[in-house]
Amino acid sequence: MEQPSLIQISENGQAISPVLPSNIKNYLIDIDGTICDDIPNEEPERMLTAEVYPDALETLNKWFDEGHIITFFTSRTEEHREYTVIWLDKHGFKYHGLLMGKPRGGNYHWIDNHMVRATQFKGKFTELIDKKVTIQVFEK
Repeated sequence: MEQPSLIQISENGQAISPVLPSNIKNYLIDIDGTICDDIPNEEPERMLTAEVYPDALETLNKWFDEGHIITFFTSRTEEHREYTVIWLDKHGFKYHGLLMGKPRGGNYHWIDNHMVRATQFKGKFTELIDKKVTIQVFEK
């Protein structure tokens, strides 16, 4: 499934990177250990039989239906794409995109020119809440 077109034009008439409306989120969701059993790339045969986390399926499909962008971003490699698509479709996940090859090992630090919010998965999908935390930023 493709993401909707979000073409935007700058004041000088040039195309620029799109920015979603503030009420729409662009979710990047991990797969292994987040929406299903944690399956390492070294055991791809298990990818087809991984147990889905029901609250993940319900929550992500609700977000999709609300108009948010759902993209799976996984450490699985391109050679695992077919298994991954079969599994996602078999379980009824609604999504716009699937990005393979996320670096393995965690401890991610994402630098981007767009706003980035991160939520660590702690075992269950629940409503998101606001919480004040300390973050690292570039010194001006």
